[in-house]
Amino acid sequence: MKIAIIGVGSVGSAVATAVKNTGFVHEIVLFDRDGVRARAAAEDLGHAASFTFDVKITAVSNYRGIRGSDIVIISAGANQKIGETRTDLLNKNTEVIKDIIPKVMANVDAKNVKIIVVTNPLDVMVMLTQKLSKLPAGRVIGTGTMLDSARLRTILSRQLDVASQSINAYVLGEHGDSSVINWQSISIGAISLDDYCKQTKISLPKTTRATIEHRTRNAAYEIIKGRGATWDGIGAAVAELLRSLINDSHKILTVSSVNRFYNMMIAMSMPCIVGKSGVIQCLKPNMSAGENALLRKSAKIIYKNYQQIAK
Repeated sequence: MKIAIIGVGSVGSAVATAVKNTGFVHEIVLFDRDGVRARAAAEDLGHAASFTFDVKITAVSNYRGIRGSDIVIISAGANQKIGETRTDLLNKNTEVIKDIIPKVMANVDAKNVKIIVVTNPLDVMVMLTQKLSKLPAGRVIGTGTMLDSARLRTILSRQLDVASQSINAYVLGEHGDSSVINWQSISIGAISLDDYCKQTKISLPKTTRATIEHRTRNAAYEIIKGRGATWDGIGAAVAELLRSLINDSHKILTVSSVNRFYNMMIAMSMPCIVGKSGVIQCLKPNMSAGENALLRKSAKIIYKNYQQIAK
């Protein structure tokens, strides 16, 4: 399995490390317009590989070097700065994607390649990538709200005193400020959230739930404020997505791919079955009327943002 990573800044480097550590990849190609940075990252990662898995890691400054890649990961573009929203990056990263995708497609096998998009604003960049690449929608996959959902499960885990792996909880819609927490479908093991709280005598009132929502949506802003950027979480999310693609494991992940939602062709995150061929099917979870209304609003925001760059 050969993986190409386009963009080797802090996020791309973390993605490369996480991908290497899956043990499923025999070759990683790092492409960055800053050739010195790409070579340094490849050298450093190559040293690390000597302690773990035998992975060939190279840096390239020409897109010809990504030929033969089975999966291309797009992590290039401007990152959020303190005070910025993901949508603030819209125009900057639109130009980045418009430059990258035609060059990528000229050097990969369009019949088989899959593209993973990490660049923000995520959902709009997935739509743009799918349009420019002309690949089937299921083979252009954004990490979506995988990380948002992981943050939600982590916060709930601490609140409910139970392992996060035992919590089924999803964030839907935009990977951004209009994301929707799907409270209606949350379960702990095989028990609904409300029943779990009753049995364990844990109180989860509306005020606490509002705090959990706030912390989930603002986690990235807090990390950026303290660290300058987020990278470890998204690296782990990409690795999880990669494992499902390579192993054909049919995991349900909240990835973002182009589909018809509320009579609009857009990309947004829903629970999706992911396997070797990409996104196999998007599922619609049980939602309250309020959650459904918020998800429709989120979909409209994504569509409106895409229309800004589609003109």
